[in-house]
This record gives sequence, structure tokens and C-alpha cells, in this order.
Amino acid sequence: MRVTRTKLLALVGSLALVAAAVFVFHVWAAGRPEARKSAPVAAVQTPSSNGAPAKIPVLYFAKDPAPAPPFLVRDLSGAIVSTAALKGKAVLLNFWATWCGPCREEIPEMIALQSRYKGTLQVIGASEDEAPPAEVAAFAQKMGMNYPVIMASAQLEREYGGVDALPTTFLINPAGRVVQKNVGVYPLGFYDMEVRSMLGMPVAARIETFKDTGQIFLKNAARASELPGVSFAGLTPAQKKVVLHRLNAQNCTCGCNLTLAECRINDTTCPISKSIAKKIVREVASGKSSPVASLARPASRN
Repeated sequence: MRVTRTKLLALVGSLALVAAAVFVFHVWAAGRPEARKSAPVAAVQTPSSNGAPAKIPVLYFAKDPAPAPPFLVRDLSGAIVSTAALKGKAVLLNFWATWCGPCREEIPEMIALQSRYKGTLQVIGASEDEAPPAEVAAFAQKMGMNYPVIMASAQLEREYGGVDALPTTFLINPAGRVVQKNVGVYPLGFYDMEVRSMLGMPVAARIETFKDTGQIFLKNAARASELPGVSFAGLTPAQKKVVLHRLNAQNCTCGCNLTLAECRINDTTCPISKSIAKKIVREVASGKSSPVASLARPASRN
């Protein structure tokens, strides 16, 4: 990726990110079930003391979460920041940039969380700025950012599966495992519930788990049995297996450098991966695609 692409996505998609945050907030408040797989929070209705339905938030965390990719870097003050030294703390690894409007909106929330859970939570800001570190440091000081800020690198982004929108925050539990990824701006109360849950503190929410099939790390898209915008209706189990293999073996041609399966998860609005996936489903359903040949086809990655 690198910053140029992320910056373009952030500038074009700032309103979309804010809208996504508003949507999640309303999911929290209204309990829309269709958001359960895509959003880290939803709500369920239970009877209240006066008989009226009460909405209880539901938080979603990865089942058997993967270890956080390790890193050891210096922050803008010259201090060393390493994942090894963070074991035992909850961590919010927040990818952001000074030019990103939603990121600036979110910074006060990160400051509040760092103050509230000092000693048990560590927020880390990973700047995607092209500006010199000194300028980023001046911005951080002006904003009163009370947590370390590092300069994001291409390697760090790759190890965390790519960062295609800002802000993006990875939640790492005290055991050093990535349990969730939040893309966009979320209410402070939502982050507070997530942090409290990671720290084993009481939280007025129900906790449910999900299998990471690309929601956190795109590399796990190969585990998915369903993909956004792809209908497997009418396929036999064997045919579905062939389709999934091809979607994980063939790259999308939209320029994302991802497999078709990864692209469907990463960008559900991509018309190219959706169209190719639909064509593959038709081919397999009609018998034009040989199961043996399809399963033997090697992955094509740039």
C-alpha cells in the first residue's frame, strides 16, 4: 500500500468512515442483527424490569486469536516501543494520520482511554504521514497525545494484513493476541467496553466469539465458507469447494493485489471481484470448470 494510496482512500472516503461509525452506533442502539458479522458490536433484546425490551450490547472477539505480529521500533521521542514489553497490557494499535479528518476526531477518545486505564492499557499511534517525523511530533504535542506515536512502515502494514482505510485500530489482548480490528471512528463508550472486556473487568455487554476468516487478517480469507456478495446457492458441497479454491487462488484485477476472496472481504463494493466471482460460480455450476483442474491450479499472486 504505502501512504499515497491510504491517503487517497481516506480523503475520498472520510464521509464513508464517519457514516460507518454512525451506522455501528445505531447498531449498538437498535440491535440490527444483520450487522453481527461485520461490526464488532451489536445488541440483543432482553426483558427489562418493567416488561419492556432492554437492549444489551454484544461485543465480538476472535476465537483462537492469532498472536500480534511482533515489532520493535522507536517512537517520536526516541523511546523503544516493542510488543514484547507490552505483554500483560491491553493494546490499541491505532493507524492514523494528521491529514485524516476521522483520525483527528478519534484522537481525544484515545487520549481519554489512555488516561482512564493508565498502567493496564497502552495506546500506540502508528502515523501514516509522509511529513517528517518532527512535524508529526509537533502535531501530537499540540493535540496532547499522551501515548507513544511511531511512524508506520510498509513492513508493519504488511505484517498486520494491510491498512486500506484510516483510522484502523487493532485490539491486542494482555496475552498478546489480536482479538478485533476496528475500521473507522467509534463512540468512546464502545471502545471503553472493548478495553474493559480485554482486561477482564465487568462490562454491561454479552461477549461472543467469531472465527477470523479475513475480518482481522486478510490472509485468513482462505478459511471462509461464505464471502460478501457471493452466492453459492444451487452448488453442491464439492462445487462450492471448487469455487472457494478458485476465489482464493486467483487475484482480483482491480489493482488491489489481493485474491478475489480477500478483495470481497476487504472491499465489498468492488464490482470487479464481484463480477469475476459470479462468473466463476456460473462456470462451476454449469460444469465448464473441472473440479480436478480447478483444485490443481496454483495461486497467482503479484
